Amino acid sequence: MPSSTELEFASRRSPVYGLGGMVATSQPLAVAAGLEILSQGGNAADAAVATAAALNVTEPTSTGLGGDCFALYFQASTGQITALNSSGRAPAGLTIERLRKEGLADNLPPFHPYTITIPGACAGWCDLLARHGRLPISQVLAPAIRLAEGGFPVSPVTAYYWERSAKRLSNVPGGIELTINGRAPRAGEIFHNPGLARTLRRIAEAGKAAFYQGEIAEAIASVVQQAGGCLSVDDLAAHTSAWEQPISTTYRHVRVWECPPNGQGLAALLALNLLEGYDMGSLPPLSPQRLHLMIEAMRLAFADTRWYVADPEFTQIPLGWLLSKEYAAQRRKLIHPEHATLDQLHGTPTSASDTIYLSVVDADGNACSFINSNYMGFGTDIVPPGWGFTLQNRGVGFSLDPSHPNALEPGKRPYHTIIPGMITVDSHDSPSIPNTLYASFGVMGGFMQPQGHMQVVLALVDDGLDPQATLDRPRFCINDGTAGGQVMLEEGITSEVLVELGKMGHMVNSVSGFERSAFGRGQVIHRDAGTGVLCAGSDPRADGCAMSL
Repeated sequence: MPSSTELEFASRRSPVYGLGGMVATSQPLAVAAGLEILSQGGNAADAAVATAAALNVTEPTSTGLGGDCFALYFQASTGQITALNSSGRAPAGLTIERLRKEGLADNLPPFHPYTITIPGACAGWCDLLARHGRLPISQVLAPAIRLAEGGFPVSPVTAYYWERSAKRLSNVPGGIELTINGRAPRAGEIFHNPGLARTLRRIAEAGKAAFYQGEIAEAIASVVQQAGGCLSVDDLAAHTSAWEQPISTTYRHVRVWECPPNGQGLAALLALNLLEGYDMGSLPPLSPQRLHLMIEAMRLAFADTRWYVADPEFTQIPLGWLLSKEYAAQRRKLIHPEHATLDQLHGTPTSASDTIYLSVVDADGNACSFINSNYMGFGTDIVPPGWGFTLQNRGVGFSLDPSHPNALEPGKRPYHTIIPGMITVDSHDSPSIPNTLYASFGVMGGFMQPQGHMQVVLALVDDGLDPQATLDRPRFCINDGTAGGQVMLEEGITSEVLVELGKMGHMVNSVSGFERSAFGRGQVIHRDAGTGVLCAGSDPRADGCAMSL
């Protein structure tokens, strides 16, 4: 049997069809946890939290209670979509002035304890269940507790990324808990996490208060301060999630939904607005002409989002103008049909992420698009001793330029890369039900995420691909989320296309093997409004699958 470092990503999967509910994510054991909750009468919200909790156990290299989460929830009975933002805020004691005094004026090192913002995931899980769920949290968390206590065999891709973090885990406070005698578990090796089981049991018994107050909160604050950070028990006790109005735009015959800033979903919508002005369906999908337009649209979108995306509680964001078709028409003029423009700047409106992604649609047509992340792998790798989860490093997303809208401030939420997506069809026949579910989808992976969303929408809508074929298609990625960044092309895009894009002025390189994870790991569940048939795909770049009851 080949080792995990020798495995290839080449895959041939059929889309999965079903009627009784569907779960798609990057770990089969987490899919099974979600299906178990659906079979017990739970809905899409219940199954999403069960899946997210099981992913904390089986893929701690990407996600967990020490990170943040966002969700979009489609309620079939009303056709309404709600957006949950459970991203954490900066500690009250953390300021740019403090960083300057400690010699950190230019940038915050990615694994520094100052990058630990308040973990929002637990509150997000509990608040999603409180608003939309049917089952008690104790029942929802039971599959994950069972996996943590009884152990689980580690999957190949997860083992690979665990190994890459093993040295850091062994050299930070508490990190040794997530190793086997200082090393990473190997593919197929059983890993037990009694500390995480203990944490989940506390939450199952007392809800989010068990996490943000008392023993767990004290352990989090203590270990952060021990490592040199300033997060306090008062910071944790003050955390709240937010239910927000989702943002959307139309693209062809569908409406695409994202969470609003401080998430970067705005970038996907801006790019789609730009591309709507072209006949994308007439261009071969992986041709240099089509890829050029998509790359240039993303450059313009990133130019705007890297300036405007910030915590709306601290700065006014002109979303109405940014998302207008008029603004898109103005910005589209900056796209040259044959030449790359690497120095795009943000527009001036006239009025003032490692991650897991999961998708669930239940038998009633409710859908939950859900994303949870530590940011960079295990985040800071720091573990509150005895509790079995690492603390994120999401604070890297702040700017240290005091004049920037996303500048670090106490109690502020940073620019967030993680974004869930949803697609609906506007109903013109029944005003009481304004939206019909078309697809619940997402693509995890730092600044790849809005690029992945845009590429998924084009494949589904312009090309009519099924969810699995959509996710199998090779992708491009502007690798640092800046307007002028280098463009990575995934293996499967021909060398001839690479040469042509180079001639247009794009800085391009081809990527293969495990580094293809840079192109994200997506999940898509499509629902046929007429028959109720669900059709799902799961990304071949990960360990997961889609399954139906």
